[in-house]
Amino acid sequence: MFNFTTRPEITGNFGVVTSTHWIATAVGMSILEKGGNAFDAAVATGFTLQVVEPHLNGPGGEVPIIFSKNNQPPKVICGQGVAPQKATIDYYKNLGFNVVPGSGLLAAVVPGAFDAWMLLLLKYGSMKLSEVLEPAISISQKGYPLVPNIINTIKSVKDLFLEDWKYSAEIYLPNGKLPNVGDFFSNKKMGETYQKIINASSSFSSNREKQIEKAREIWKSGFVAEKIHNFCKNNYFIDTSDRKHNGLLDGDDLANWQAQEEKPRSFKYKNFEIFKTDVWGQGPSFLQQLAILDHFDLSKFNEDAPEFVHIITEATKLAFADREAFYGDPNFVNVPIDHLLSREYNVKRAKLITEKASLEVRPGNIEGFGGPVIVRKKGETKESNSKYDIGEPTVAKFDDLTTNSDGQTSGDTTHFDIIDQWGNMVTATPSGGWLQSSPIIPELGFCLSNRAQMFWLDDKSPASLAPKKRPRTTLSPSFAFKDDTPYMVFGTPGGDQQDQWSLHFLLRHIHFGLNLQEAIDAPGFSTFHFPNSFFPRETDIGSLFMENRFSHNSIKDLKRRGHNVTVEADWSLGRMTAASINNKILKAAANPRFMQGYAIGR
Repeated sequence: MFNFTTRPEITGNFGVVTSTHWIATAVGMSILEKGGNAFDAAVATGFTLQVVEPHLNGPGGEVPIIFSKNNQPPKVICGQGVAPQKATIDYYKNLGFNVVPGSGLLAAVVPGAFDAWMLLLLKYGSMKLSEVLEPAISISQKGYPLVPNIINTIKSVKDLFLEDWKYSAEIYLPNGKLPNVGDFFSNKKMGETYQKIINASSSFSSNREKQIEKAREIWKSGFVAEKIHNFCKNNYFIDTSDRKHNGLLDGDDLANWQAQEEKPRSFKYKNFEIFKTDVWGQGPSFLQQLAILDHFDLSKFNEDAPEFVHIITEATKLAFADREAFYGDPNFVNVPIDHLLSREYNVKRAKLITEKASLEVRPGNIEGFGGPVIVRKKGETKESNSKYDIGEPTVAKFDDLTTNSDGQTSGDTTHFDIIDQWGNMVTATPSGGWLQSSPIIPELGFCLSNRAQMFWLDDKSPASLAPKKRPRTTLSPSFAFKDDTPYMVFGTPGGDQQDQWSLHFLLRHIHFGLNLQEAIDAPGFSTFHFPNSFFPRETDIGSLFMENRFSHNSIKDLKRRGHNVTVEADWSLGRMTAASINNKILKAAANPRFMQGYAIGR
């Protein structure tokens, strides 16, 4: 049994905040201490993460949010922007693309995070925009210490910045030189952009709500939208094709989109009910994994037993194959999600799991629904012609970080969870606008999301590209009820691994009684036995990545079962955070890996 923890599980009754960066956690807690609620703290935390983790998210990115106000049923705010009106499959095909580029302006979608935060603050927060933005602006001006991951991210694109993305070099390579770990770094232009929004909205009205609405207007059709429009239209930059392209995103795309509240999807497992986003994200695949695993008695194993790892990995393969075959923006695609989460369907899926590892991608067959699963085996794709190491964060090859055998690093975004003294709960996974994946807009100090790389250029796929369509994102926060009562918010960065690492955390908590910190600290594992959501969209058949903290016998047993096991460093897989409430007692925990995430509370 695993009983080692790196730090205590935080306990209190006033409020708890946990995130992937200690500065963001401190900012969130400071808002609670000032009398703000969880939603005020969430907005301040979200904006702070844009500053201190610019390689993992930014103002031009996106965010899904799941929240509950005073024990009410949870809701979702979709902050996932859509494809530009000009973005068609034919347009990319005529440029010679088989998949959307993994970087540059052609991959840009509408930046959705800002409006999502404004909607949360407007309807559920209590503080003014200036109050929740002040910490992020201050940090962007005065500076923050650079962690190794940021340095190595910048290093991976240094040549690109100096030779072509020169606006990015002006910010991230001061005087043309790579900064050092621990240097205090500032992005004053980003802070100035937010201060300009505050000044304009404050001069417009003294009313809190009107100020927020004015800020939304400025982003959608004011100077921010104007700068984005002109930048995409008038500039050509190198992307993963090693060719220069301008962007399709324009002012009308921003003006015609806004964040929306939605109902979550859910599934009951044991005495828990888990809530996730709808099928425009991968979240329901978490629920289907539970639906498959409900037909196995996991409690008879240990949390690091080979049988436990094998059964879960095989369930993941099946659920993620269905993700590829059926999921897409429900505004465009009829997804049979009720059938996919039904007991009848998953009894059949569970029966496909044997003692041996599956070496095929096996989606289900539901007549009248779904599309092709495009399997591009690892190493066979020839999409990237670039001499530069650019693209999504999980594929940057770092010299100084612990990496997978294929150069993938753990984590591609940020996450936080917050619970306040009134029982308000919020969980969010901000991402996109990565410094290494799109060039900086000089007047704004940030870059755009390249989330369009998640679209397929095949009109038969439910996740195919179409104008005004949401890409089927990997971003996937989680909300849990226990015994019909709001209980826990949790999540992790990690792209396709998000709904694996989060699942392993939850199962270890449910079946083996591990507390939040113990479940986070337990050895990580994951698979890429399905089409990767990120450029160049490869599939690593039979793969199983495991931390070296698993026993030699467990690793040997899983290899015997046919898994293509890659043994990773001891603390390399997962970046979970979690917070819970039970009888008004609050608890929180954070991932120790990479020495960034922290939980705090009282």
